[in-house]
Amino acid sequence: MGEDKDSFETIKQRLLTPPTLNAEQFAEEAIYVILAGGFRQKTAKKKFGDIMQFINATKGEQTEITTPNLLPIFNNKNKINAIVKIWHNRTNYRDKFYSLKTDSEKLAYLGTLPHIGDITKNHLARNLGISNVKYDVWIQRLGLALAGSDESVQFPLTEDTKNLCDKMFSAIEKVTALNKGYIDVVLWKACQEGILQFR
Repeated sequence: MGEDKDSFETIKQRLLTPPTLNAEQFAEEAIYVILAGGFRQKTAKKKFGDIMQFINATKGEQTEITTPNLLPIFNNKNKINAIVKIWHNRTNYRDKFYSLKTDSEKLAYLGTLPHIGDITKNHLARNLGISNVKYDVWIQRLGLALAGSDESVQFPLTEDTKNLCDKMFSAIEKVTALNKGYIDVVLWKACQEGILQFR
């Protein structure tokens, strides 16, 4: 598995041929990324499954998707508030995203969604088929280590660290002929699993 609910092959295919998702699929991707931020993959997958099971069970019923209804499933009010907003506005968010022409416009727009920040917007963009780098803690550590830099990981991301990471990705892209979005998820998983170790 990759770092997401999807396999490496699914992530790779999505980056090669970006899908056009319907409103519910778009919301599901955003919800997963919100849950994944700051949590282990196993926890994010479980909570995502539980929340989507509740949402799907309410279709055709009187039960509403509200913060009080979801809090017993995942007791993080900020994230649940964001999930409720994403779900209720899913059609508008999805339509706006697909109306934008360039990847940079789309990436900037994703950063305006509830509880989607500078790192998570890159994660969501990649899951929607935009080949980009997340610049999370693992990627920053790896980029700094390979460059022999004494800098430490900082948030927000510094321009120097970003440049080192970009050089690393360019070199790997050249050697593998894979796109940087796919390289990002493979490197992330290799660092998380301890396959790649440094400092």
